[in-house]
Amino acid sequence: MPAVSITDPDDPRIGDYRALTDVELRTRWEPPNGLFIAEGELVIGRALRAGYRMRSALVDEKRADQLTGLPDDAPLYAATQPVLESITGFHVHRGILASFHRRPLPTLDDLLAGARTLAVLEGLNTHTNLGALFRSAAALGIDAVVLSPTCADPLYRRAVRVSMGEVFAIPYTKVDSWPAPLTTIRESGFTLLAMTPAPDAVALLDLTPDQRKRPALLLGAEGPGLTAEAMALSDARVVIPMHNDVDSLNVATAAAITFYELTRDTRQRS
Repeated sequence: MPAVSITDPDDPRIGDYRALTDVELRTRWEPPNGLFIAEGELVIGRALRAGYRMRSALVDEKRADQLTGLPDDAPLYAATQPVLESITGFHVHRGILASFHRRPLPTLDDLLAGARTLAVLEGLNTHTNLGALFRSAAALGIDAVVLSPTCADPLYRRAVRVSMGEVFAIPYTKVDSWPAPLTTIRESGFTLLAMTPAPDAVALLDLTPDQRKRPALLLGAEGPGLTAEAMALSDARVVIPMHNDVDSLNVATAAAITFYELTRDTRQRS
């Protein structure tokens, strides 16, 4: 499809891409309007392969003739780099952005029915950590992710970019209340494992076979960690032992280490 030239940053046709660096504005705009933004050919390709429907694409006019694999039923807009920067608020160094339709999230019950390993996130509101965590979950065999109401949006552009599009590979849902869903998760046969730096918690390598059978790993926000309410509903508190008086790890790093350990038996059987 030939690209449509955009010369005016206020052109209403490219409203999906306006002020992409304004987190508050984008949070108010994207989910209510049922869209998200993907950046770069690799991430856009993964969104398409995952079955997300493209609304439009916006490309640096120098690259408009180099693109392949985009759907024919979505308009392709092209602009100079200065116009792109005026529209988006940053230098679009990956050369292409695309707007996609969101899909309805599964219910918690439907998500749990198809999973044997879970990541359960409470108040995780940093997009970079969220994206990194989704990438690790996809790579290390976590089946699904449950987000509390106060978690950041996994489909926000920065989270999608940091995940390298792997956010599209992991089923997830965002619950409306908290912490009652933790009881639902336990009643579905999962063991709730709450991550904490507390020295009296169970060391990760000391978890029993029963605790590893259907693990639901609870992770809290950077800094405050899990709330007392979430801790109280957990089946076990788990710590990664550390050296050199280091008291904690970045939440995405701690998640990756724990994902790797919890899925060790699965890898050995495959």
